Amino acid sequence: MVVVDKLKKATFKHIESELYSYHDTLREIESLRNDLIFCNEHQDENIGGGKSNLPSAPTEAIGTRLATHKKLSKLEEIANTIEKVYTGLPVDYQKLIRLKYWTHPQLKTWDGIAEELHISRREAFNRRDEIVYAVATLMGLR
Repeated sequence: MVVVDKLKKATFKHIESELYSYHDTLREIESLRNDLIFCNEHQDENIGGGKSNLPSAPTEAIGTRLATHKKLSKLEEIANTIEKVYTGLPVDYQKLIRLKYWTHPQLKTWDGIAEELHISRREAFNRRDEIVYAVATLMGLR
């Protein structure tokens, strides 16, 4: 992998934050989906008035809620991007992600992670940078 452009520091931190919270994001997506599917948040309060403009078929109403929920769409985009980058990486890069971002509690420093991967500390940072840049590129961030 070759790093071409430099990211803004805030963007880099944001991507790292999303990597750290990837599994929380998946849980939040599941929770939001369940809330949208199993909750009837649109009660008809139009008593004695005309027709409601909402779809009357429950399946279509659920589909509309799932398709138009902005937070759910954004979380799914983030999770899908991370998953796509992760699955496209070599095994040793995937292990770096698991050790650094997905191991809780974090017990290893960068030196410990580099030692476990049998690489130098600098190489571990270079790989981290490549991973973050790949996620940012797919998300369209700069």
